[in-house]
Amino acid sequence: MRTESNSVPNLPRRQILVTALVSIILLACAPAIASASAFQPPAGKIFTGETGDPVSSYTTAAGKSPAVFQIFAAWGEYLPAIFADAARAHARLMLHITTAFGSREAITPGQIARGDGDAWLIALNHAAYQSGLVVYVRLMAEMDGYWNPYCAFNADGTSRGPDHSAAAYKRAFKRVALIMRGGSLAHIDAVLHRLGMPPLHASGDLDRPAVAMAWVPQTAGDPAVPGNQPAAYFPGRNWVDWVGTDFYGKFPNFAGLNSFYAAYPGYPFLFGEYALWGADDPGFIDQLFGWIGSHPRTQMLVYNQVGGPFQLWRYPRAARALRAHLAGAQFLG
Repeated sequence: MRTESNSVPNLPRRQILVTALVSIILLACAPAIASASAFQPPAGKIFTGETGDPVSSYTTAAGKSPAVFQIFAAWGEYLPAIFADAARAHARLMLHITTAFGSREAITPGQIARGDGDAWLIALNHAAYQSGLVVYVRLMAEMDGYWNPYCAFNADGTSRGPDHSAAAYKRAFKRVALIMRGGSLAHIDAVLHRLGMPPLHASGDLDRPAVAMAWVPQTAGDPAVPGNQPAAYFPGRNWVDWVGTDFYGKFPNFAGLNSFYAAYPGYPFLFGEYALWGADDPGFIDQLFGWIGSHPRTQMLVYNQVGGPFQLWRYPRAARALRAHLAGAQFLG
């Protein structure tokens, strides 16, 4: 190793070598790759968005075209279709990835952690890079809800086994984050080795798309058994860029929302899904936007228009209230 003695003239050679060795050790023990940017809106602004076609239906009702367009993608889904709608809407993409493929489970969290899904994830990394879009990856959201196949528990509180455990979910989240953020294969493999996971099934370095990782549980687990609360599934600070939840008019648990928001300080906060459900309730919209106004880390909210119960045309009074709130300059379309 060559040392630049003229840059440190007063240090003995042994001290220089020790200093270099310590630096290497610290680098090896440093946190895994953290995203260079969470791709947040400008200070004081909030991205608005929607899920579901046609975009024009949301735009007409809400009075603002979406800054973020969300796709619900099943594991292994044909990649070009994932990015086309967001590109047509001239919007950033929120990509919710589920392991449910129709009525079957395409892959388990344990299999993802072991690398069985690497091929699709690497192709997704490349497609995201080629798209040029900012992509928010909302990976296996509502993981603490039994209705999702990647939850650790059945509705009756029984375990779904080690491949569906909260620990398996956290390992899977980390592997997906490494792949989607991309970079040097040698570094990714070194991090995977340190985490006790197999090396990447790849032959070269990965692209570096504009990606941010979003962790979006329910504010409380269902079933409410030990080990199925949000904290059990939290992958760790170095792996998460945004923290958020889903929030619906049928279950407006603001007390739970307050507790969850307070439990994860320092992160930009998002509503991965919000919607009216079952009642034309402008009061729910007013209360939700009042909450957003008093919780300044809230920087993204995505209305869910997928499915009959949520579509805004069903709720004309609440839609007018939403339109009035979104007209504020802080809400970006």
